[in-house]
Amino acid sequence: MDVKQVANERLSWLKWKNIAPLREKLDALDEIDSIHDIGDVIKISGDILDSEKEQIDSLLYDLKPWRKGPFEIFGTFIDTEWNSSIKYNLLERYFDLSNKCVADVGCNNGYYMFRMLKQNPKHIVGFDPSPHYKTQFDFLNCFIKSDIVYELLGIEHIEFYHRKFDVIFCLGVLYHRSDPIKSLKSLKKSLNKNGVLFLDSFIIDGDDHVALTPKKTYSKIPNVYFIPTVVTLINWCKRAGFKNVELLNIKKTDLNEQRHTKWLKGDSLESFLDPNDPNLTIEGYPAPKRAYIKALI
Repeated sequence: MDVKQVANERLSWLKWKNIAPLREKLDALDEIDSIHDIGDVIKISGDILDSEKEQIDSLLYDLKPWRKGPFEIFGTFIDTEWNSSIKYNLLERYFDLSNKCVADVGCNNGYYMFRMLKQNPKHIVGFDPSPHYKTQFDFLNCFIKSDIVYELLGIEHIEFYHRKFDVIFCLGVLYHRSDPIKSLKSLKKSLNKNGVLFLDSFIIDGDDHVALTPKKTYSKIPNVYFIPTVVTLINWCKRAGFKNVELLNIKKTDLNEQRHTKWLKGDSLESFLDPNDPNLTIEGYPAPKRAYIKALI
């Protein structure tokens, strides 16, 4: 597979009728001197004119939905659907990215990748086939000015990419794949010797070697194929060729981590759960819970 050609062809997606106006407004932004502070909230600040502030705020609203964050952009707080600092801080104690080649598969707008900059990795490449999220990333990066590479590619492309990685993050992606073991094998092929995969997935409780297969939707999400028990998730990793697989944490998704805000279009977690029993989804399945895995080759 010629992924360079695929990536170049997908740049035309930035001309889609719902994306092109955003790109035009992004290209029209004035060159602004700014500083940034990377923490739980990624902050961009600086002295700007009122007209520049209006221009930026207008684009921020046009760029909705903002799912991963939070951010503060020249005083405007973007209270994103996900408080992504919770997941990042949970995982950060387990990795050292110094001088490493890092991939973030399903990188969304780049929140995690921007957080990773503080550990001084050698390279960061984000993979996500969404022109909307790439546009959010490009907006943020026009101020942060990082060397992060954002590819409009998916998990199915990573093993054919021209670079291999020391650390791969694949967070909230696996349950969207109809063949999870194939996807895990692809991730393994993309790692350098002694490489590490950080993975999270929806799980169900139990010690049986089984997975839930939702009939149509799970938590109102249509493209969820398999939700395994932890032992099944670990077995998938081992069958994909990972040698050492460690369960780092299990966490139920709550309204502190995911909820509706004015920066989101549509529903969020509170609408995905059974109104009479928050331990169940609206479809009657166990409510969202995630396992966090570290896997080595």
